[in-house]
Amino acid sequence: MYQQFYGLRELPFELTPNPRYLFLTRQHREALSTLIYGLSSAKGVTALIGEAGTGKTTLLHAALKSEQCRNVNCVYLMNPTLTREEFVEMLSVRFELSAHAGRSKAALLNELEVVLRERRSRGQITALLIDEAQSLSSELLEEIRLLANSETTTEKLLPLVLAGQPELRDRLNDHELRQLKQRVTLRCEITPFTQQETAAYIAWRIRTAGGDAAKLFTREAVMLIHERSGGIPRTVSVMCDNALLTGFGMGRQPVNYETVLEVANDLDLHEKRSREAPPAADDESAATETGTNEPVAFDATHMVATDGAAAQPQETLERPVLSTPKTWPRFSLFGSR
Repeated sequence: MYQQFYGLRELPFELTPNPRYLFLTRQHREALSTLIYGLSSAKGVTALIGEAGTGKTTLLHAALKSEQCRNVNCVYLMNPTLTREEFVEMLSVRFELSAHAGRSKAALLNELEVVLRERRSRGQITALLIDEAQSLSSELLEEIRLLANSETTTEKLLPLVLAGQPELRDRLNDHELRQLKQRVTLRCEITPFTQQETAAYIAWRIRTAGGDAAKLFTREAVMLIHERSGGIPRTVSVMCDNALLTGFGMGRQPVNYETVLEVANDLDLHEKRSREAPPAADDESAATETGTNEPVAFDATHMVATDGAAAQPQETLERPVLSTPKTWPRFSLFGSR
């Protein structure tokens, strides 16, 4: 609707998990590396924990699209609020088992092991990913523990990923679920953006959509977006989209502080506390990490890093580097108020 007004090829702040728009902070890259390792190496249970809207689902999609997971066949469950019977039936359908397996847990486990062994013999890994896992009932978490027992003497047959909000961490600490917690071999957690990460996230999405961040938002507008969103990526996107729409309606470019304040009040968003990065030791050390003060953006599909110019292949995710501006006056992508 407002693309032409702002010089954009497409809408930059859609809420779909489009891997082209994936922005990775250091913390997100560590989580992505953990997910890729857990799936491609067929580890037991991997737990991904993060507040609602911090990008867990996007990370799951990015991991599955990575080159390392090209031999991973994934069953992805997004609605865990099922009864035990419904859970068994859904697994039988998703794993392409017989109708009998959908009516009997014993038949399900027997058929599933045969299928998993046969696929593994062909060099394929079959994984089960469960999103919104904090909503799983205790009886379904027990069923998942039993599924995690699928193994040979040398390897796990069914790696599992449980992605959920911080309540999942609390659930796993319950005494009655201690056996499941013991099977969690990998664990990662993501938290909201810092101010610098919020600014870099907005700039990256605008640039990916073909725009110029400095012409769309003032620096003060970005600071207010961070303050009212609490650094939650989903809320940042909602605020940016509404602010651009409001600015378009008013013929205002770039979007300024007053426009964002109006949007925040309309959305009933008040100041929130958010994670902040420790201050840099000095300007020289801040610049030496990547040799640039511009934010580094990532193409998750091919696992490459760009600094706004040509993309270069990144062979490993073991030592990711992300440079974000250390102080707001140095963040030159956005103009003044």
